[in-house]
Amino acid sequence: MLFFFDEARFGLIATLKRKWAKIGRPLKVEVSLSHEWFYIYSAVCPHTGEEVTYFLPLVNTDVMNIFLQELSQRYPDKKILLIMDRAPWHRAKKLNVYHNIEIEFLPAYSPELNPVERLWKWFRQECTHNRIFEGLEKMMDALQKTYLRLGPNKLATLCQCNYL
Repeated sequence: MLFFFDEARFGLIATLKRKWAKIGRPLKVEVSLSHEWFYIYSAVCPHTGEEVTYFLPLVNTDVMNIFLQELSQRYPDKKILLIMDRAPWHRAKKLNVYHNIEIEFLPAYSPELNPVERLWKWFRQECTHNRIFEGLEKMMDALQKTYLRLGPNKLATLCQCNYL
């Protein structure tokens, strides 16, 4: 099975995008400058839309090991080719590589080659841009509800690449 992997940080600092407003009416936009965040780890098969996704508090080798263990256990009888970027915790000596997972790295500085980046863009457009959340729990709830709207077909469409 071919999976692409990435993690993304989501936090309470507001991300502002273009917004429609009536001519002559000033547009007021609230912002939040809270420095709280969490990460979404996701491995996606762009061909089938199968995925393994977790909302986790930080990024480091220990948390990456937990994710790899879960991925390995989800598909114990399958060989998995996991393609990801070269983040330091992806290449750490303490990283546990499981018997059914082979890791390959994308070329340096090439996020456009990772189809999971498209998932993050979609999440932000659908759920977080121009919104203020009362706390991380509310933001996680909104992201999880948005995530649950994705089925395998939509996920495969979002992560489809013409180079595969």
